[in-house]
Amino acid sequence: MAKAGDEDSNRGRAVAPAAAKQDLIGTALAPSMFAALLSRLFNWSRSGVGPRLLAAVLLFSSVVTLTLTALQLYLDYDREVGLIETRLDEIGRSTTGSLGESLWNLDQNQLKLQLDGILRLPDIRAAEVREVDDRPNPIRLAIGEPSTRSVVTRDYPLNTNVQGTAREIGVLHVEATLTDVYQHLLNRALVILASQAAKTFLVSLFIIYMFHLLVTRHLVAIADFVSKYSLARPPPPLRLERRPPYDADELDKVIDAFNAMCANLQRAYGELREANANLERDLKVRRRAEEDARASEERFRDYAETASDWFWETGPDHRFTYISDRAGAFSMDNKALIGKRRTDAASGCDAEPEKWRAHMAMLDRHEPFRKFEYRGRDTTGRMHHFSVNGQPVFAADGSFMGYRGSATDLTEQHETEERLRQSQKMDAIGQLTGGVAHDFNNVLTVITGTIEIIQEGLADKPEFAAIAQLIDDAAARGAEITSQLLTFARRQPLEPREIDVNALVIETAKLLRPILGAHIEIVTRLADDAWSAMADPSQLSSAIVNLAVNARDAMPGGGKLTIETANRELDDTDAAGDGDAMRGAFVMVAVADTGHGIPADIREHVFEPFFTTKGVGRGTGLGLSMVYGFAKQTGGTVAVESEEGRGTVMRLFLPRSKGEAPARTAPVQALDTARGHETILVVEDDPLVQGYVIARLGSLGYRTLVAGDGASALALVDQGAKFDLLFTDIIMPGGMNGRELADAIRLRRPGARVLYTSGYTDDAIVHGGHLDPGVALLRKPYRKSELSQKIREVLAGEPPD
Repeated sequence: MAKAGDEDSNRGRAVAPAAAKQDLIGTALAPSMFAALLSRLFNWSRSGVGPRLLAAVLLFSSVVTLTLTALQLYLDYDREVGLIETRLDEIGRSTTGSLGESLWNLDQNQLKLQLDGILRLPDIRAAEVREVDDRPNPIRLAIGEPSTRSVVTRDYPLNTNVQGTAREIGVLHVEATLTDVYQHLLNRALVILASQAAKTFLVSLFIIYMFHLLVTRHLVAIADFVSKYSLARPPPPLRLERRPPYDADELDKVIDAFNAMCANLQRAYGELREANANLERDLKVRRRAEEDARASEERFRDYAETASDWFWETGPDHRFTYISDRAGAFSMDNKALIGKRRTDAASGCDAEPEKWRAHMAMLDRHEPFRKFEYRGRDTTGRMHHFSVNGQPVFAADGSFMGYRGSATDLTEQHETEERLRQSQKMDAIGQLTGGVAHDFNNVLTVITGTIEIIQEGLADKPEFAAIAQLIDDAAARGAEITSQLLTFARRQPLEPREIDVNALVIETAKLLRPILGAHIEIVTRLADDAWSAMADPSQLSSAIVNLAVNARDAMPGGGKLTIETANRELDDTDAAGDGDAMRGAFVMVAVADTGHGIPADIREHVFEPFFTTKGVGRGTGLGLSMVYGFAKQTGGTVAVESEEGRGTVMRLFLPRSKGEAPARTAPVQALDTARGHETILVVEDDPLVQGYVIARLGSLGYRTLVAGDGASALALVDQGAKFDLLFTDIIMPGGMNGRELADAIRLRRPGARVLYTSGYTDDAIVHGGHLDPGVALLRKPYRKSELSQKIREVLAGEPPD
């Protein structure tokens, strides 16, 4: 029964730490509740001086109380722990001998009784005896519930005397709990804090009440008086509602000083009203003057910023002192020009020295001037043309102060005039070259045809056949030059179609490799999404070859030629190389080289026919002219970008095709000389060509009727002449061209077949740069095989409606 009671006692001791833990949780919660209370006090303290004073007192008192309480609890803790350690030391002195004797005798019952006695001591939680002898089943006896938290432990050796020698046979392990110490300290802390809090709160309330009674209510009265004080209607002097003290205190001094200040303010207010009345009269006059000045300034600013010109001012030394912001619209840096003379901002003063000397002399004479023109560059380096007007400004005493004036940017006008002059020049050259090509093609038609006849007759005489071949080659070269002239003059009948530009560039690049030579590297950069273009593929290929040959000649020591394609959307703001504005979708073909570049002074002449910088015999000067004419006739344009020493880029812009799939050019078949027996009405004004055509058609088996102009041809038709084909020149004298003749004959004989021929076409059968639908044309000069093949195609085709 006693043992059971001991176990109950031990069980009760084991529960004690859990209760201590709950108390500690409460202890941990207390600071958080206290912190919330302090937070509320701080928020409440913002409402006035009194609450802030109360909050300060409470805070200071709380800090002092907590500090002293913590110090007291620490001293108590140190004392209690010291008592427990003393008790443990007493256990070690009083029990180790008897426990060692019982352990030596292996008397476990005696050991348990002794351990129970130790466990009954205050704050002892557990005790244990362990035998340290090395033998089977050593004795280990423990009572109580050991723990690892809030305990103080001691280990004492158990010894016995064996033949006069002390021998350690075991260890006594004792644990003392601190739970009761913590609980005692917690209770003491709660009592101290509660008593100190109550005392602090009551003292604070008394302090705040006295402060309110003696100070804050009077401060409120003073604030109310100040907030309602009016200088226009001053209230009676301020008096506080309180029992007067024996001696004047701080509040009395504040009231006296405040009443004195109010009296001074009242006197100053009266003086101020009188001064304000005088000032108001002066301000009305000044305000009216300022409004007039502001209106005048705004009027001038509006004029300056909305005008197409800009305004400037110079000082007596003719240096700019003001330039209106409007100059920025023309890319001029008005701030950078301040402090400079006009001669410093102008370009080309040395080229016109007399003009500038006369202008500076006029400025020195202080005379007005108008429409003085000069050139200057903007911030981007672009050249501008300016026209300035100026008026001298004099002070009241007659001294010269400088000039005021306006400036007009005439750049767009000059550029427009230059583009017009260039366009008129190119059109005039085009008309001239077109007329020359027309007559030359007639001559070449006879020459090439006659050479063929001579070659047929000299087949058995090789020495003369070689001479005839030289004449034939020269005629072919003349025909090529004439074709280039017609292309430049935009009179070459084109056969545009939807073409795959990338495929054409690839095929042309293959042809360029033997032409350019191994010292030229050819690179192609083709856009994957390049559009189809509407152009004559043979003419486009010739244009690329001409550009490549020019690039080769610009790189005599070798270099890189780059051919690039891309899609471009142009609008009216995009200018071509000749200044024309373009709009729409275009396919760009660019040919770039790394050569010596084109000098700026000849760049505007590169598209003129027969203009060349190459040596004698190295070029005709028609390559770029042909490219220019082809681009214009196709509906596109060409642009040049070059810088000396850094190469040239030629960009050819071709109109985008509206079709889906580009047509591919069929391979050229060799022409056969086809014969016939039909009757052909030949209308040709040139006697030489007329004779050649009649002879050639006769050799091919055809019968011919001949007329020298449109009127003669119509007379034959009206006389009932029978024929199967009208073979007519387009450009003829007499007021009727070939197209008009064909239309007149078809009115008389519907379904008549017509074959046109010409070395130069106008708008009769060519519109939009290509032949009209259903029109057959044989271009001069032509050979016998071409003549026979074209006649058979027209005669074999469907008759026109």
